Amino acid sequence: MKDVIIMANKYEQLADILREHIRLGTYQEGDAIPSEATLQEEFQFSRHTVRQAIAVLVNEGYLRKERGSGTYVSKPASLNQPSRKTIGIMMTYLSDYIFPSIMRGVEQTLREQGYSLLLGSTNNDHEQERACLQQMMDQGVDGLIVEPTKSNQYNPNLAYYAALKESGIPVVMINAYYEELELPHICVNDTKSGFLATDQLLQQGHSHLMMITKIDDLQGKYRLKGFVKALTNAKCTFAAEDVLTYTTQTKEDVIKQATAQLMEADNQVTGVVCYNDEIAQRLIQELTAAGKRVPEDVSIIGNDDSPLSTLSVPAITTLTHPKEAMGELAAQWVITGKSADTDAFYFEPDLIVRDSATKYKGV
Repeated sequence: MKDVIIMANKYEQLADILREHIRLGTYQEGDAIPSEATLQEEFQFSRHTVRQAIAVLVNEGYLRKERGSGTYVSKPASLNQPSRKTIGIMMTYLSDYIFPSIMRGVEQTLREQGYSLLLGSTNNDHEQERACLQQMMDQGVDGLIVEPTKSNQYNPNLAYYAALKESGIPVVMINAYYEELELPHICVNDTKSGFLATDQLLQQGHSHLMMITKIDDLQGKYRLKGFVKALTNAKCTFAAEDVLTYTTQTKEDVIKQATAQLMEADNQVTGVVCYNDEIAQRLIQELTAAGKRVPEDVSIIGNDDSPLSTLSVPAITTLTHPKEAMGELAAQWVITGKSADTDAFYFEPDLIVRDSATKYKGV
């Protein structure tokens, strides 16, 4: 029984490899795949294993065998059917934060144009992004709207996007983009968001500021750029320890770190610029529980104008994010195909003044 399990694992592994070659265009439809002998030699598998792998792909419709000729690429029937006018949308999260509002904008536009929607969530994880991309390619979507996964890191899935582009399937990025690829993208001017938040605190008399920003996504990189730009323009300095960074996996850790620093007896920071409203809300909760008053002791500004910003006590001063408008524009771009590879559109943010930030009262 043990030998049977090992053999099954091997042919499944080979089937996965060949399937990926077909999805990524290494083997084009109509191409003959390497002979069984060549596959044996290349992957060091037995002929039986090679034949099992090929049989799996023939059964799935990825390959067809022609007697006396060879084995050829023949994509599954679902990919060869007439277009069902389906647009795929891949978000980092579907049921969280600002994303339902973006989805409303996408859905409304697609529905008006007679398109259906295929959803996928990556949870900001490259492996899950890969699974979503495979699903979208297998379903034969007519276009793809993508919120990039960890856009400030190297992405091992770039080849999938290159394959989609090569096959003529339009891809539009929202909120961020992959700098290695030339694909249309629609974003908020995050540098300006960071600048406006920081400048607001400076105008309110706060001279010692902290920034909490996410470093695995491009938004955090550019919001930090705006923070530094505003301080530089105002000829203010900041301490290295007052720029706190986190990743998708370390969000809770950075909130604890920020709270601990702000509670220190010799702390001089009176204003905090947060990556988004979620971080701002969590920080307000932690500081309040520890005995700090917001905004009397510490002024806090968020970003994205999410529902959290008005549910928080105090309500959070934040920056606009045109969520539904972004979804509508992305849907228009992907179904018209009129955008060029280098097309980009940036929404300009505005400050929304609420109760979490106020004038510095001094000692």
